Amino acid sequence: MTVSILGLGAMGARMAARLLAAGHAVNVWNRTPERAAPLVDAGARLGASPRDAASGAEVVISMVTDDAAARAVWTGPEGAVFGLGPGAVAVESSTLTPAAVAELAEAVTEAGAVFLDAPVAGSRPQAEAGALVYLVGGDAQAVERVRPLFDVLGGAVHHVGPTGQGAAVKLAVNALFATQVAAVAELLAMLQASGVDPEAAASVIGATPVASPAAAGAMGAIVGRRFGPLFPVDLVEKDLRYAVDLATSNGVAAPTTEAVRAVFARAQAAGFGGDNITGVAQLWA
Repeated sequence: MTVSILGLGAMGARMAARLLAAGHAVNVWNRTPERAAPLVDAGARLGASPRDAASGAEVVISMVTDDAAARAVWTGPEGAVFGLGPGAVAVESSTLTPAAVAELAEAVTEAGAVFLDAPVAGSRPQAEAGALVYLVGGDAQAVERVRPLFDVLGGAVHHVGPTGQGAAVKLAVNALFATQVAAVAELLAMLQASGVDPEAAASVIGATPVASPAAAGAMGAIVGRRFGPLFPVDLVEKDLRYAVDLATSNGVAAPTTEAVRAVFARAQAAGFGGDNITGVAQLWA
């Protein structure tokens, strides 16, 4: 299958590498083309633009940072929609707002192609291992067409509903994760200030029924001061902002998510935006 990957950041580059290793023909594009060099050496074709990269591809996958970047990649002057062939499948795997997803879906449909919003749960280690969890919105038949690729890239594929619902569920997943990380960072700081050894506290709390695997893992990273960027604070704040906007646009109050967003915004202001989500704990250092 001929596949295009648009955006070669931490996730996109690893996805492209896995598809190449699985024997697929892979076109790539990145805003800074130098990042494509290892993939080109491995057999990928570098597109001069998103439109060029999408040309001739059966499936085009975008993995970029936010709504604005996705719009530029798909519908900009040299956007991928202008290179989509009839019946091609456009897969948006970035974490976007459902409103932006709806705009992109309309543009792709007008171009005669099929659209799926398919964001993923997981970070760099899961992308390398092909263990991403797909949360897909769109037509069920289109999901099955792309499933062979999803199976290379992911460990699970969940078709959650029509277009836009994959994006909505992804925002909920990220908001829940961020809420847990902010909570355990705050609580570990409270315990340490009370004289409790934080490493012992993390071990004990992590073994209780109330601690999720995500919370337990975050506590270990906080205690070990492992803040290398897997899911940077900057992106966490963006996703929380999108989640709050989604809730309020549908008439749902989101005080908890807004409070957590404010914590990550403080971490950004303090200079921790490039650190991993667990780096929010530095606010209590």
